[in-house]
Amino acid sequence: MATITKFEDLEIWQEARKIAKEVFILSKETDLKTDFRFKEQIKASSGSVMDNIAEGFERDGNLEFRQFLSVAKGSAGETRSQIYRLYDCEYISEEQFKDLKNKYENLSGKIKNFITYLNKKDFKGIKFQ
Repeated sequence: MATITKFEDLEIWQEARKIAKEVFILSKETDLKTDFRFKEQIKASSGSVMDNIAEGFERDGNLEFRQFLSVAKGSAGETRSQIYRLYDCEYISEEQFKDLKNKYENLSGKIKNFITYLNKKDFKGIKFQ
């Protein structure tokens, strides 16, 4: 595995960014654009996934990084729940619903696997050196 030196190199961050952009586009191109509170809520939770991955990485400590990854995973779950609401409110089609739900399920799984990987490492982080 290549050494990761910045959060932008993390596959999970790249994927979270890509899906958050999809949610943002939906917020502009569907009737969600007039549901201001819900629109802001889902944009915030989807952005929180990538933001928490980045913040945890930048803290330079394995324990803190794992904690922020856990928060990111929680935000992915929150966004997935909101995707059900998007579908139930008829803002998105069944195909869009299934696609977004699957993307967030896969991302949550990747975050979980990364947490498991970090749990097995003795490295505490550069701030502890």
